[in-house]
Formats: sequence, structure tokens, C-alpha cells
Amino acid sequence: MSALLIQGGRLIDPSQGIDQCRDVYIENGRIRYEAPAPSVEIETIDARGLIVSPGWIDCHVSFREPGNEEDETIETGAAAALAGGFTAVCSLPDTFPVVDSRASAEFVVRQSERAGKCRVHPLGAVTKGHLGEELAEIGHLVDGGAIGFSDGKRPISNPEIMRRSLQYTSMWNRPILNHAQVPELVHDGVMHEGFHSTVLGLRGIPASAEEIMVRRDIALAEDTGGRVHLMSISSMRSVEEIRQAKARNIHVSADVAPHHLLLTDESLASYDTNLKVNPPFRTEEHRKALIDGLKDGTIAMISSDHQPLAEEKKSLEFDHAPFGISGLETVLPLCCRALIEPKHLSWSDLISKLTVGPANLFEMNSGTLANGAVADVTIIDPNETWTIRAEDFLSKSRNNPFDGETVQGRVKYTIVEGEVRYRQEEVSRLA
Repeated sequence: MSALLIQGGRLIDPSQGIDQCRDVYIENGRIRYEAPAPSVEIETIDARGLIVSPGWIDCHVSFREPGNEEDETIETGAAAALAGGFTAVCSLPDTFPVVDSRASAEFVVRQSERAGKCRVHPLGAVTKGHLGEELAEIGHLVDGGAIGFSDGKRPISNPEIMRRSLQYTSMWNRPILNHAQVPELVHDGVMHEGFHSTVLGLRGIPASAEEIMVRRDIALAEDTGGRVHLMSISSMRSVEEIRQAKARNIHVSADVAPHHLLLTDESLASYDTNLKVNPPFRTEEHRKALIDGLKDGTIAMISSDHQPLAEEKKSLEFDHAPFGISGLETVLPLCCRALIEPKHLSWSDLISKLTVGPANLFEMNSGTLANGAVADVTIIDPNETWTIRAEDFLSKSRNNPFDGETVQGRVKYTIVEGEVRYRQEEVSRLA
């Protein structure tokens, strides 16, 4: 028998309010704080100068399999997640075919098990084929392993469909993750509608397209008692609407992507298609409002909003290139730059957004290093300076606008169920 000792690290576990230097043992895939029996062989990770936290959880990513494996597969996406510090991710059902049946949800689970990397939990489709016309087989999807429901980047625009889906999913206490946009206000928009879209000659997406849908979803959640989660919000008024809704104890939550905390619509002057995201980068006042929402707890989660795309798909004119950033492997350094270095959040606050928040959303028995808990652990060096090189990503795709930038904060180890499945030093030697 063997055990693992994580020695001398700064243990930060927001679920228990712990922030102290403390040794952690892992035995039989579980967290222990007492040394194992003398007969047990112990492997040691020297964590002095490092932060030891519960394994991170990403509440929505796109892995493209089946249908668009040239962008990403479940195996390569899960490898990228490990490199980003994530021990579990929730995969959007925006594949081809759509994950709208028990068999398709079970396929995601089986592929995750075969990959043997991080856990990949399927999100089931709200409507059949993501067509927004007829509810998918919610009960069968739950049986197949779906832990929540979404139509991916397609907004659930029909309010009656949304209302019925909130009522139905409440039977299993599962959340609905909606991309909050009014499609009729988006049209063929490619960036935030404002001064810079006019100067650049690009069709804009008004902030009101998001804000109207946010208000609608909050009203429907209040009416039905259902649970709605708003993915990757970008507007300051969305933050305020969610803040007020939470004060009224409505079951609404939201996440924000790290790139929205750093960039504004002004950055699109380069016409770099890697900066084309949905929702779009907005103005400085919107960016600051998102940070304020994180600081006061209105926004309880940070998601990579991982949208991998093959190079040939992004190598088009700005109007025609698809939206998305391959973001799993750069969450930590971007959060350091946007939140830790300016002292907007403490390390405990940031780790809470990556653990406690998503664990509560899906009622997962994870996001904690409590004694006896499943040993999902992320170990990071908060001070290491390094250069982002997209060519070294474990993801199949390289569409990241921060390629070549020097950053601080690096994932060193990712441990899933007591097994070290990512060691940064080993990957660096192979690169």
C-alpha cells in the first residue's frame, strides 16, 4: 500500500475557512490529516512556497466531441483541463449530434472514463436538437448522467419553453444554464455596439440584448422556483439585476470568464479574430462592474468559457470567423492579473469561485479538502513567471489572444481521486 504526502504547502480551502501551512495526506483516494500506518509507503510532493487547494471545477466548457473533433475531443479537452488546474468540468451539449438523449449523455461519461484524466460531466440539452421548439427528454438525460441543462451558446429564446423547462428540471433540482441574449437584438453582430464598433465598421451587439434576457430569466425563476444560471455575463446592468434577485432569494446565479475581466471593446482595433468572443468585450465600466460583482459575491463562479476552434476556422475575416477562446489553460494567470495583483480578491476568494461556487451550483460532493473527502487537489505556484505559448497547449486548438504574453501564476500538479494526473515539470520537458 502507498500514500501521498503534500508537504509544507499553504492549504487554502474556502469550504472550511482554512488558510494555513499544513501537511495533507492522501490515502486510498481520500484526504487525510493523520499520517498513515508505518507499513504504508509514502510518496512526497514538496509544496513549500506553493498553494494547495481543492480541485477546481469549470461549470461550462465545449469539447466538440462528437461532430467537430478537429477542434477538440473529450480526451484532449480533459488534458487541457488538467493543465489548467481543473479536476472536473461540465461539458456543454453543443455537439453534433446534440446531447439530447440518454445514450448521448452516457457517451460523454464513457469517453471521460476512457480518457482517464479529469472528470467530464455532461450537461444535457434543454430542447431537442437545440432547436428551441420541444423539450428534450429531461428525465432520461438525468439517468444518463446529466448534472444540468443548457442549449449551449443558443439562447433559450421562447419564454414558454424556458418556463416549462424550469418547472420540469426542478423535479430533479437541476439548474438550467442559459446564454443570456435576445437573438433578434444580436442579428449578425460581432462586437459590443458602441463608439469602437462604429469606428471599426463592425456590426454591434448592444448590452441590452443580454440585459433583457437576464431580466426575463430572473422573472421566470421567481415565478417557477426553478434554478437558472447565467453563463459568462458581460454587462454591468446584468450584475445589478442579479444582485437584486439574490437579495430576494431567487434561485439565480452567474459566472464570468477571465478574459472579460481584462479586455474591453477597444482591444478589437487589431481585428484579431482570437478576440472575437460571445458575449463580446464591452466597455471599461462594464469590465469594472464584473469585478465588483465578484468582490461582493453577486457572481459566485469563474468559468474558462472554453471554446476551442481549429486554426483554419479562425483564419477568416473578422465578420466571418466564429466566436471563442481556448481558455482552460490560462485561467490561473489571467485571474492573477485581473484579480490577485490589483488586490480585488484574496486567494481564498478566488479559489472559492473555482471550487465552492460551481460545486454548490451542481450540488457536487467536491470542492473541499475536508478529512475523508475525495482527493481532488490543485497545487499552484502563485509567483512563477512564465510565457503563454499556445503551440504548447494540450488542447487541440490554439485560439487564445494572450499567446506570447508573460504572466504570473502556474499550475504545478493536478490530482484526481488521489492520483497525480498532471505534473507541469513533466509536460514542460516534453514540450
